[in-house]
Amino acid sequence: MRNENSSTIRKGRIPNMEQLSAETEVNIRFSDTDSMGVVWHGNYLKFFEDVRETFALKYNIDYLEVYNNGFFMPIVKSEIDHKAPIFYGQKAKVYAKLIPTPAAKMIFEYKVYNLTTQKLAASGKTIQVFLTANDRQLALNKPDFYHDWEQSVGLNYE
Repeated sequence: MRNENSSTIRKGRIPNMEQLSAETEVNIRFSDTDSMGVVWHGNYLKFFEDVRETFALKYNIDYLEVYNNGFFMPIVKSEIDHKAPIFYGQKAKVYAKLIPTPAAKMIFEYKVYNLTTQKLAASGKTIQVFLTANDRQLALNKPDFYHDWEQSVGLNYE
C-alpha cells in the first residue's frame, strides 16, 4: 500500500487515516450525477456529511448529543480538491479523520476513493464550531461535554 497521499489504493486496503476515523461506502445513484454521468461536485459535501455521521455514531458524539447539551455545530469552512471522476453506477469509499486541536472546533480531513478504479477521487477538509443553541453565540472555549468526550476517546491537551 502506498502512503496516505497516494492516488490509488489496493483493493480492500484502507489508507493511513490514523487516530479517530470512520469510513462509509456510497453507491453512486443517477441523482448524484450531472449531465455527463459524473458525480456532481456539490455531492462530495453530502458524502462528507455521511461519513461524519458514521464517525459521530461510532464515537458517541452525534448531532442530537451535541444539541441535547445546548449547542449546534455549523460548518464554517469547507474545502474539496477534485482529483478523478466517479461515474453513475460505481461505488465510492469515504474516509474521515478527526484532526485534534486545542481550539473549540472540530476539524475533519476526508478522502474519497472510487472503488471501481481504486483512484483517489477527492480530498477535503471541514471545520465546525460550537454555537449555543439558545442564542447562537460562538463558544470561544470548548463546551464541557465536548471536553469530557475528548478525554473519553483519549484526546488530552493539558
